[in-house]
Amino acid sequence: MTTLPLVRRATYREGDAIAALIAQAFQHLDPVAWLVPDPEQRHSVLTANFRILVEHAFFYGEVHVLDDRSAAAVWFDRSALIPPPAEYDRRLAAACGPYTERFTTLDKLFDAHHPTEPHHHLAFLAVTPDKQCTGRGTALLRHHHARLDRIGMPAYLEASSTGSRDLYARQGYIERERFLLPNYSAFYSMWRPARLTGTEPAS
Repeated sequence: MTTLPLVRRATYREGDAIAALIAQAFQHLDPVAWLVPDPEQRHSVLTANFRILVEHAFFYGEVHVLDDRSAAAVWFDRSALIPPPAEYDRRLAAACGPYTERFTTLDKLFDAHHPTEPHHHLAFLAVTPDKQCTGRGTALLRHHHARLDRIGMPAYLEASSTGSRDLYARQGYIERERFLLPNYSAFYSMWRPARLTGTEPAS
């Protein structure tokens, strides 16, 4: 049995590398192909966009990585209202250039379907392509779920493929609804109900 690297909290100065990791993991997804149709520009645009959100999570959530930086999870604490990233519109336009309107469309869809109940929001769960299907994503999920179960907090996410939807379903998430981008690629809104174990989270 292969021993996985340890889960740890990321540091702020790892933000660029984590954004690039997420871009690498996501660049072949159907929704991403609509967001940035040009494959030559896709990785750089995604990295710049994800950097805004990863940075924001260091202040309003948590960012976890495996010790070898082969996988990352970006969570936002939505138990209370949080502000948008500073100068978000300007930074989004600088990051996404001619694709800004597409990212704005996605933001509006996310906002329209986001639950109002207190929860933690999994914005990104990413594993480098060469390490996918090795249990790394599950390890990151279980790490944070242990904390959520200790405090009785539900979780929410938007799955961007049927494969990720099924992974999350195995970890206790229930599909609430799905919504479509203009190219008919789907996002799946998924909710993990609160549990209360009273146990300490795994280190």
